[in-house]
Amino acid sequence: MEGKQLKKLMVGMALTATLATAVTPGFGSIGGNQGKAYAATVTYKVTASKLNVRSGAGTNYGIIGSVVKDQTLSVVSKSGSWYKINYNGRTGYVSSDYVQASGITTPPAESTTYTVTASTLNVRSGAGTSYAAIGSVTKGQKLSVVSKSGSWYKINYSGRTGYVSSDYVQASGTTPPAESTTYTVTASTLNVRSGAGTSYASIGSVTKGQKLSVVSKSGSWYKINYNGRTGYVSSDYVQSSATASPKLVVDSFKTLGNAQQVILVTADNYDTKSAKIQTFEKVDGKWKQVLTANGVLGQKGFALSKKEGDMESPTGKYTIGTAFGRYANPGTKLPYRKITANDVWVDDSKSSLYNTWQQKPANGRWTSAENMDIPAYDYGFVINYNESRTPGKGSAIFFHVGTNYTAGCTATSKEQVVSILKWLNPEKNPVIIQSPVSELDKY
Repeated sequence: MEGKQLKKLMVGMALTATLATAVTPGFGSIGGNQGKAYAATVTYKVTASKLNVRSGAGTNYGIIGSVVKDQTLSVVSKSGSWYKINYNGRTGYVSSDYVQASGITTPPAESTTYTVTASTLNVRSGAGTSYAAIGSVTKGQKLSVVSKSGSWYKINYSGRTGYVSSDYVQASGTTPPAESTTYTVTASTLNVRSGAGTSYASIGSVTKGQKLSVVSKSGSWYKINYNGRTGYVSSDYVQSSATASPKLVVDSFKTLGNAQQVILVTADNYDTKSAKIQTFEKVDGKWKQVLTANGVLGQKGFALSKKEGDMESPTGKYTIGTAFGRYANPGTKLPYRKITANDVWVDDSKSSLYNTWQQKPANGRWTSAENMDIPAYDYGFVINYNESRTPGKGSAIFFHVGTNYTAGCTATSKEQVVSILKWLNPEKNPVIIQSPVSELDKY
């Protein structure tokens, strides 16, 4: 290393030695290469006069020791431009810029397996349900996780950055605590250490009654967020107590019967065409929120009493009918019907076929019908409204593609429609509830 570079490196080491460690929570385990060098035929030697060993893969992590020129390292894996090594019985990281590897290829990137547990899980542009969905992943799919932000995982998604809720992702090798649990210190003073054991250096302390932000548990140690760093405290001196999980709106509903999937469409009042669409699924007897999206209603909003041609969307609770689209089945478990150029939905109140799906020509069977072969019906499903086919009460009530307003249906983006179609499972008796927010107590 040239003198100028070495001087710069040593200055950087001195400056960063005092910096707090900024560790991404929940990433304490790796695959089967832990605890051994990548291959006996590979030699990893230090090329710098002195090279810091850090507690994480970056100069913002604390220094736990150092190695010297020509020292041979026991490399476990590679994470970006950092080697993960075994250092005096501990895990450490060194910059790969100052380590020469000879023999064969670089070690594998360290990784934990992250698997989707929900039937369908939205991938969002940011860490929260208020961010737009940019796609979705399905149950059993493996994710490339970059980091964790609160209760959201940052992932690589089709060459983009996306975020998924950690509630519906299982990470192997970690035991994340329940989000609704409070962790309180019981000792007068409790050391916070750099690793899960008393052999690790103390990086600070917490006091009795202090609340902790726990990431996961490793043996008898809790991994915590400590002043922007990752630390470990003995679980012997921490009391965990479960607290009630925040209630979801569906927890208060009394009319759901055996429904285990609910699509909830709400608006601020009867007169608005803008809607909020949420989906919920009951898992192990507990409701979980799956999706939140923006949607639209009829041009005149919700109907107090739906009538044919009133440009209003009906309120109420309805079962889900046939799924449809102008293309092949996108993966829904619902019965699926592909639309043809001759498909229509009869809206003639005087016809015996009122509010049914038929095919042209009419041959006198109706005087008016809605064409089904249109972009709004690229994908959608039938809302089972007016199943008795009462003349004039309204027909052709669908959940379909659209972002402006409808003639009485409910609509959202094509991406969200497909996501919901893939999620819906007739075995879970799904229902759709449409209501102004002020009248949700009816359900």
